[in-house]
Amino acid sequence: MCALIGNLHRYNGLMPLIKNRPLATLPFDSKYRLIDFNLSNIANANIKSLFMVFNEGETSSVFDHIGGGKEWNLDGIQNRFFVHTYQDFIRKDDNNSSYYEVVIDYLRKSKSEYAVYMGSKILCNIDLKTLLHIHRTRNCDMTVVYKKIAKQQTSEEDILFTLDNEHTIREKTFAKDVTDQDEVNLCADIFIIKTDLLIEILQQKQAAGILGNVESFLRERISSTTNAYEYTGYLNNIFDIRSYYRANMDMLDTNKFNSLLYSSQKVYTKMKNEVPTYYTETSIVNSSQFATGCMIKGRVERSLIGRGVTIDEGAEVFDSLVFAGNVVKPSTTVRCAILDKNVEVDEGIRIEGTPEKPVVVEKGMHVTQDIIGG
Repeated sequence: MCALIGNLHRYNGLMPLIKNRPLATLPFDSKYRLIDFNLSNIANANIKSLFMVFNEGETSSVFDHIGGGKEWNLDGIQNRFFVHTYQDFIRKDDNNSSYYEVVIDYLRKSKSEYAVYMGSKILCNIDLKTLLHIHRTRNCDMTVVYKKIAKQQTSEEDILFTLDNEHTIREKTFAKDVTDQDEVNLCADIFIIKTDLLIEILQQKQAAGILGNVESFLRERISSTTNAYEYTGYLNNIFDIRSYYRANMDMLDTNKFNSLLYSSQKVYTKMKNEVPTYYTETSIVNSSQFATGCMIKGRVERSLIGRGVTIDEGAEVFDSLVFAGNVVKPSTTVRCAILDKNVEVDEGIRIEGTPEKPVVVEKGMHVTQDIIGG
């Protein structure tokens, strides 16, 4: 297989967290990024060729995190990966043909019989080798992954399936058009298709002058002849602040944590050679997770703390996500909040939201006044 990862959707519900970064590089569970799971799925399937497309202005955080790709075995002699900016193609006056040409060229040069496509907002740890085996066994044009979830965990643009049996799709609809179901079959935007067929689809769209991208064309092709594969492991659909906050807080649940991170497949991330987190005698810590390099002098409960965070004596952090490089000064209370990177919270400040509507503090802010939301 060769692999393609798309990250072209902009979900306004995730602002300001995705103001200067794609959804794919949002921090997750203290030390990971969301893209780590797709990259790990690819590495575990021994896929050697990867093509990624992002929006303009979002690639700096991608390169900063991935680097040479060593952690995901993308820097080997036979391995290679490509990062492209979608707007570079569509600005050209050629009916988007340059975008199609670069993808087609990649697919041909990969010399792979099959191509796997993954979007960036679905968080899961899926065995792509097993998925390919099932795709071959059922002898169909395309296989798409779905997951049974609560309707409230979907966004309007998500595609939902009605199934005749466990792997035959009767109908596909947008989530915004479904109002009478509590549980739905969510299209996880993970597809396996023959490489030659994908090239043919792109050539047809190019010849017709149709503007689009790989994900939209694969979604469009879903029909009753498409094989549906049910993923039964942990999965979360991240499209707004609430869903992102909930997915992180799920990692404090031992069963969900083990299901995602300690299944049969390992999850890899960028390595940091740092000292362990240090807890002073004044620290009080319960039901929380910490990355490396932190100095914890205050109280932390039911929270996820990123790398290099300082929580001073007398400060309290409850039910919150604290990204890397933050400083929380004494006598401060942070509750149900998301503090982006390099935030400094002055002494005696209160930052309080609710689980349904956590407060978000933008990257690099110096908080000098109370922020009460929710």
